Amino acid sequence: MLLLLLGIILLHIAALVLLFVSTIVSVWTSGETSTSDLWKNCTIHTGGHACSPASTGEWIQAVQALMILSIIFSCLSLFLFFCQLFTLQKGGRFFLTGAFQILASLFVMSGAIIYTVMSPEWVPEKNTFGYSYILAWVACPLALISGLIYVILRKRE
Repeated sequence: MLLLLLGIILLHIAALVLLFVSTIVSVWTSGETSTSDLWKNCTIHTGGHACSPASTGEWIQAVQALMILSIIFSCLSLFLFFCQLFTLQKGGRFFLTGAFQILASLFVMSGAIIYTVMSPEWVPEKNTFGYSYILAWVACPLALISGLIYVILRKRE
């Protein structure tokens, strides 16, 4: 049982780290002369580089909000797991922890879908999706799997 709990915690922390990295790092799209993310657009010129804030519309603010909400719900889920681990009765299930983690997964998926659909209007054509964008998509199933495991898991003493 201890190894199972350790594995679930590691899976949860891995998803949380991926969420943090994908939200903070500025490589959602990248190209030869520019990169962009949720917070700024940077272009490389002959004399250096210039960055401007990502305030092109409501959709980018929705993606920002969804990614932040996914981090908040994943952190709350981890905190609730530890609280429930010590307070839940024997045989109880971690429903609240699982629900928060599943919500985090849905938020990151929604944010990534909005970015996928709307970014061609905002990003130059030669740019490709960067590793932060891919990490967001990888974090989505990890958070969903850990949330489902929490819902199925029963506390044993």
